[in-house]
Amino acid sequence: MDVRVLFDRNRARLDALYGGVDQFDRYNRLAETFRAQFGREPEVFVSAPGRTEVVGNHTDHQNGKVLAAAVNLDTVAAVAPRDDSRVVLYSAGYDVPFDIDIADDAVREDEKETTFALIRGVAARLKQLGYKVGGFDASVTSTVFKGSGLSSSAALEVMLVGVFDALYNGWVIDPQENARISQYAENVYFGKPSGLMDQMASAVGGLSIQDFGQTPTGVEAIRYDFGAKGYAVCVVSAGGEHGNLTYEYAAIPAEMKAVAQAMGEPLLQNVTPEALFEAMPKLKNNVSDRAILRAFHFVDDTRRAQAAADALKRDDLSAFFDTVIRAGDSSWELLQNLHVATSDNQEIPLALELSRRMLSGRGAWRNHGGGFAGTILAFVPFDTLDAYRAAMDGVFGDGATTVLAIRPEGVVCLKG
Repeated sequence: MDVRVLFDRNRARLDALYGGVDQFDRYNRLAETFRAQFGREPEVFVSAPGRTEVVGNHTDHQNGKVLAAAVNLDTVAAVAPRDDSRVVLYSAGYDVPFDIDIADDAVREDEKETTFALIRGVAARLKQLGYKVGGFDASVTSTVFKGSGLSSSAALEVMLVGVFDALYNGWVIDPQENARISQYAENVYFGKPSGLMDQMASAVGGLSIQDFGQTPTGVEAIRYDFGAKGYAVCVVSAGGEHGNLTYEYAAIPAEMKAVAQAMGEPLLQNVTPEALFEAMPKLKNNVSDRAILRAFHFVDDTRRAQAAADALKRDDLSAFFDTVIRAGDSSWELLQNLHVATSDNQEIPLALELSRRMLSGRGAWRNHGGGFAGTILAFVPFDTLDAYRAAMDGVFGDGATTVLAIRPEGVVCLKG
């Protein structure tokens, strides 16, 4: 594959995908890596973006609403089909490939929370749904840094579905179907009970309000140019790692469901703030106090997601920022997912407090993603960006602050 020809043919599209940041060298190196690892040419590139969750923290798994966006950081694979059922995937940073026979689609306990589980789970679900699968060779690189709250796992899953789709199905899988297949792999094979928001944002792209109470998920595109309004969208990597926090994440949907079931509902979707308040005498000592607080977070935050989207649609940036800040405060006070109780390190709260002191009255800040570790999200005025970056990088390390662009497309296939 001639990568230069590929880029010349897709210049405008690639500029939009990556926020104007030239990716030729990255793709060219990936093609060279593929040739060195497999001794042949890649046939296609498949890219899936990371995502930023703007408002709606842990609301998707209760069929609530989320305002989320795909970003210009991505996981990209150079791939070519094989004539057997093996997937051989080299990932940058690993010395040996992930080598797996997808003819075996059994859930394996010893593969939980590994890339093997995601590959096997995606292939198994595709077969269950009647799609074609086959082996492939892949060289993969990612700018969605692991444990960052930008959902590197969802980007990998969505990319894997895209690879099987591109090589064996003619690129026919709807982005929402891609997201559901990816979630299945993460829930059943990887062993993490995530909602659908991460995969949906990565697969469909753009900035959107997502309503998980609808079937299929309601996705409304929101067009808004923060840069034109003088603001940079940033994430700050405050530290910590998501890899060993599955229990903490799993407790959130479990506790919310316990409250819903105590109120005669399967999920919190149809519970109003007023009904939850009135149910307090019945809930107290029937479910944990933390579960009740987390339920209060949900009933408010799912409404805040819609309020934030509505503020952008009417170009009320002040109301939008206020909603973002209140959403973040709710995650801190009610959802309680900013740090792990057994650790003395509280990187996320520290990053938020520093942001509050620098951005109060001029922007917005909040925790980001699943929580407990990773990143915060900040909307920073351009005239403050250098000072903000210097301050945050000075505390959390060089390169901790990343300026993002919203990616207009989700999973994509690029051919020579």
